[in-house]
Amino acid sequence: QAQLVESGGGLVQPGGSLRLSCAASVSGIIFSRYAMGWYRQAPGKQRELVASISSDTGGTKTYTESVKGRFTISRDNDKSMMTLQMNSLKREDTAVYYCYAKFITTEYWGQGAQVTVSS
Repeated sequence: QAQLVESGGGLVQPGGSLRLSCAASVSGIIFSRYAMGWYRQAPGKQRELVASISSDTGGTKTYTESVKGRFTISRDNDKSMMTLQMNSLKREDTAVYYCYAKFITTEYWGQGAQVTVSS
């Protein structure tokens, strides 16, 4: 059972934008403690870490080279939510995107959101 819920995926033309959201569906966790991020997996390819954000205020962010300057990761601990703003989308960004949250040895994952970039 997914403990994080993604939303915002869909079909977009090349050059377009999408915003993915990831909300915690598990009650009782201290959301701010968790480092979080997004992976993606395209058909026939290995899962790839797209972006990550540190716990607490999220002061440390990392991006895979291919999305730098186009994607922005952010978090809102008050809303227990993380977002991935994706701009200037390319066909090669097509994949299922998964959010995750990790604190020491505890991990939560979302069910995946399909992003398709096609004309």
